[in-house]
Amino acid sequence: MKRLVVVGTGPRLYREFMLRRIGERYDVHLVIGRPAEWEAPYVSGVSVVPGMTADGIVAAVRAVVAQGAIDGAVDGVMTWAEDHVVDTALAAAAVGLPGPGPDAARACRDKHVTRSALAARGVPQPQSVLVADVAEARAVAEKFGYPVVIKPRAGVASQAVALVRDGEELADHFASAHRLPAADLRSPDRSVMIEEYLTGEEIGVDSVVRDGRVLPVFVSHKEMGYAPYFEETGHWTRGDDPLLGDPAITSFLTQVHAAIGYATGATHTELKLTDEGPKLIEINGRLGGDLISYLCHSASGVDPGLALAAVSCGDVPDLTRTRALCAGIRFAYPPWHETRVEEIAFDESGLPPEADLAVPLVRPGEVVLLPHKDLMEGRVAFATAAAATREELSAALDRALAALRCTWSPA
Repeated sequence: MKRLVVVGTGPRLYREFMLRRIGERYDVHLVIGRPAEWEAPYVSGVSVVPGMTADGIVAAVRAVVAQGAIDGAVDGVMTWAEDHVVDTALAAAAVGLPGPGPDAARACRDKHVTRSALAARGVPQPQSVLVADVAEARAVAEKFGYPVVIKPRAGVASQAVALVRDGEELADHFASAHRLPAADLRSPDRSVMIEEYLTGEEIGVDSVVRDGRVLPVFVSHKEMGYAPYFEETGHWTRGDDPLLGDPAITSFLTQVHAAIGYATGATHTELKLTDEGPKLIEINGRLGGDLISYLCHSASGVDPGLALAAVSCGDVPDLTRTRALCAGIRFAYPPWHETRVEEIAFDESGLPPEADLAVPLVRPGEVVLLPHKDLMEGRVAFATAAAATREELSAALDRALAALRCTWSPA
């Protein structure tokens, strides 16, 4: 059994299934900022790094590798946590294990560096300019022509990203994008990007990369809401999605990864399918968030976490598809901008047979806010399902959320 260091875990709800399955195949040593809790049954060792600093993570991985002379050699190090993408790449490079490379990991974290690297290679993407203040932002927006997208340079989960249609809206949203923490940036004073707005379907492609070769694992299709924000109200995937074999998309992914020099690991690439072909929205140096990887396994039988573990140890991943279903997730939101939750639960008798998970995300007494420019987390519950077709899946998710029983009031 190979030994694998996993850096960080994230929310139990979204990551336990991956750690459990990896723990069945690998001898896992966990590097985490607190003593192991729910993770304990799936790991053989834990290194606690208070604050999870970059130096602390690198030192912890070095120590585990050094101890390998007694416990057995370490074969790989990996993470699926956005906050630790760069730190894990630094640790892998420090001990000579496979990884994306620190510069490539930084390029995934810093969206301006991504844009610059792709521009140098001529990879298709929207026009983008880094700005320091509202005056610069307005000048760029007028040059591109409204509407434009405003986004923080190092944000996650679409926080503070908005579609703006005039100068007044741009000024209103600028402060939110500017004050978002700009971790790891070399010039944090210039932390806001103004970008051309692209039309077309937006998809996500999760891939594993081994020695520079990009292996697409699954495609996720987004359901969006709460304009002008880009809140993902749901997403779905299919085990036999024809886009996985589309040569234009495969070639595009290869270009993107080569442009930033990404060597080994996992990526979540978001792109628009425009009339001129695919164009990059962003690339993240980890697997997709929420339960996207869970849906991939439900739809195709492929486990993205195991695929990442394999390439992190230098091995060929098993991407054999054993089923061809459609699987999806849909989130529920409160009815008012500020909503106090009194009661919340799913009526199990109302759940369709295709439903898998039906989970409240808040508890009675909590106040929940709808998505807005400073917050992109207004979800109160979610349901997942799997079905033979996209139409059947959508109907099942409709029924599942209709089974959510809530009592709430304006806060």
